[in-house]
Amino acid sequence: MTNQIKIAVIGVGRWGVHLLRNFLAHPQVDVVAVVDPHPERLAAVKQQFNLDKNVILTTQWEDLKKVSGLTGVAIATPATTHYPLIKDSLQKGYHVLAEKPLTLSPGECRELCYLAEQHNLILMVDHTYLFHPAVERGKAVVQAGKLGDLRYGYATRTHLGPVRQDVDALWDLAIHDIAIFNAWLGQIPVKVQATGTVWLQGEGSRELTHSPLLSTDAINRVSSHSSSQGLADLVWLTLTYPDNFQVYIHLCWLNPDKQRRLGIVGSLGSLIFDEMSQSSPLTLLHGEFEQQGNQFIPVNQKQVVLELESGEPLGRVCSCFVVSVINNTLSEVSSGWVGTQLVEILAALTASLKQGGQPVFLNDKEQK
Repeated sequence: MTNQIKIAVIGVGRWGVHLLRNFLAHPQVDVVAVVDPHPERLAAVKQQFNLDKNVILTTQWEDLKKVSGLTGVAIATPATTHYPLIKDSLQKGYHVLAEKPLTLSPGECRELCYLAEQHNLILMVDHTYLFHPAVERGKAVVQAGKLGDLRYGYATRTHLGPVRQDVDALWDLAIHDIAIFNAWLGQIPVKVQATGTVWLQGEGSRELTHSPLLSTDAINRVSSHSSSQGLADLVWLTLTYPDNFQVYIHLCWLNPDKQRRLGIVGSLGSLIFDEMSQSSPLTLLHGEFEQQGNQFIPVNQKQVVLELESGEPLGRVCSCFVVSVINNTLSEVSSGWVGTQLVEILAALTASLKQGGQPVFLNDKEQK
């Protein structure tokens, strides 16, 4: 393997365009093709990035066969298309960086991971938050025991859109916070519960435009990942970890109060990751109780803003993928297997959502 790899970016919508930007700026990457079913998007990125005339711009996935020596692909298409695109890429011998979630099915995820291993290829998922300096520093704080005995966790992820048509708010938003909690705790949940509300896209109201990247089979997958009422706009989650530590998550894409806030509470204080805070995204709030008779008096209260390393998280994702491909070494941070774990959790939460909030245990395999 040389130190220069050829990459094609598949999908240049809201997120894919940032993948393209980062790979174009990477000194060890030669972006040789961009695929998107919308010609206007191709024209826009050609102008925006002043793409070389030798870069293939196409609406057809099959046109990648014309690319000589293609090393890998970055896939940023609707979640419903991931499985066939990733499987085809691996079978063609391409390393793959896929937008989250890896697929919509735990069984499909495992199949793709085994396929990547069989072909000795890198399969990595773009769980961007796992590369965020605040998440990396937060993991060190929690695992160093600075919060004392851990009591509970909470997160809120709300905004007015974007409203997706391929998956509900659970599949769109929850994966970020679950990934962070799993990383901070060094565990995965053993039991999950979910309840939700549908306002915008009731059953039968959704229409997905057919495209070369969105097959009829992919469109049909949507129905299996929504409740009987449609795609949930508001979702409440409870995750229970092996030591009975619980996490509560609030998700909504129909709320103008934009929040990206996550915290863990311990006996000695709380760790807060507030992405919306420019000045102090990661804060350690010290504080505990001292009992005096039958009174509990707050003591040792102080706020510490934790310093973070610089660097765009998505840029770190892209660099990790490049290094993994060049060295043929799987990233433990966000491998296909990490992505599979998260999809298993989402599938269990979907099962709970469909059952009106009934607990689902992660050792149950009915969610496959």
